[in-house]
Amino acid sequence: MATIFVAVGLSGSLRAHHSFAAEFDASKAIRVTGTLVKVEWTNPHTYFYVDVKDETGAVVRWACESGAPGALSRRGFKRNLLKLGDTLIVDGYRAKNGANLMDARRVTLSDGQILSGASAGDGGPQ
Repeated sequence: MATIFVAVGLSGSLRAHHSFAAEFDASKAIRVTGTLVKVEWTNPHTYFYVDVKDETGAVVRWACESGAPGALSRRGFKRNLLKLGDTLIVDGYRAKNGANLMDARRVTLSDGQILSGASAGDGGPQ
């Protein structure tokens, strides 16, 4: 019985950690420019959210998935660099299911600094 509870408890964590190819399409490169509205600096992936104006002028929220906080930090992508309200340019690859979710490979901050958001060894494009 305890095994079932452990398996159920871990299922969310296991589902959250995946390879690039499991969720994203390497043939669908995308760039979004928008206002940073939320950051989730959590394992196994950091997520940040940007509000982007679409072709009609409507605001659409994009979820941007990047690497684990420790890995990002070691590459110079520190938590304090992401400031709510800043404009970000995010280059990456769209989710296979067409959701407003992308694998954030490169993030350009409002001051022009470029950071790598990729998860090392995830099987995604370099």
